[in-house]
Amino acid sequence: MEKNGRKFPAQRQETQPGRQRQMDPQPRHASFEYKPANKLQGKVALVTGGDSGIGRAVCHCFAQEGATIAFTYVKGHEDKDARDTRQIIKSASVSGAMDPIAIPTDLGYDDNCRQVVDEVVNAFGRIDILVNNAAEQYECNTLEDIDEKRLERVFRTNIFSHFFVTRHALKHMREGSSIINTTSIVAYTGNPKLLDYTATKGAIVAFTRGLALQLVDKGIRVNGVAPGPIWTPLIPASFKESEVESFGSEVPMKRAGQPPEVAPSYVFLACNADSSYITGQVIHPNGKPHHFSF
Repeated sequence: MEKNGRKFPAQRQETQPGRQRQMDPQPRHASFEYKPANKLQGKVALVTGGDSGIGRAVCHCFAQEGATIAFTYVKGHEDKDARDTRQIIKSASVSGAMDPIAIPTDLGYDDNCRQVVDEVVNAFGRIDILVNNAAEQYECNTLEDIDEKRLERVFRTNIFSHFFVTRHALKHMREGSSIINTTSIVAYTGNPKLLDYTATKGAIVAFTRGLALQLVDKGIRVNGVAPGPIWTPLIPASFKESEVESFGSEVPMKRAGQPPEVAPSYVFLACNADSSYITGQVIHPNGKPHHFSF
């Protein structure tokens, strides 16, 4: 219950990208209002950062729609979240889908990304849907707070991984496949406290548009989703306790979104029946009437 403008209890996690099990309240991964319709029957999906938050909700929706799913997570930090997500996917899977696989890795390095793709293809034979979703973020007060080590770490996770995973996955994707990249509202509005993260999210928008043009003749669509403030493990792992308490209050809807309010955007972009004439575009589930408004 909201008290004195508070949206969430004060809380803080010290590791990126955070643990869903430790959050209060835990983010939702499903909506009772969602009605699956076999939109992804027989498809194979790879979701990076799929163990929690938006990634977990996307995996759940994809499973409800009939897809076979592989997802990545950060080994050690998120083992329990990954086990929970794998069980959630299995419980939501429909007849014909194969058991999901969870792959621990650091996606910031090309060889690791190649190994992830190889494992998915060895298990399932191909990749029809790629969701580049893994990310990390850290607060800063000034540009001087961002040293070379941190800058490289954030760029490796947030944008290098998009290049690496996609480059290897494309060898196993065919006409009609879909690539969906998670960017952010901050790519459009800016955020002075998340300067390096904001820069990577802007790069993802440009990557999405350029890659869409490069792959259009191959019949592979490339789109993005730019969430606004969504209650995920990144939030207590990134912000001060006082900021967590009021998280989401700045948007016109006066609240943070939940992951299942974002996940259907990925289903829409993954499904050719819904979005076959859409490529190089970004959907904005952000709680605002217009994505440039403050």
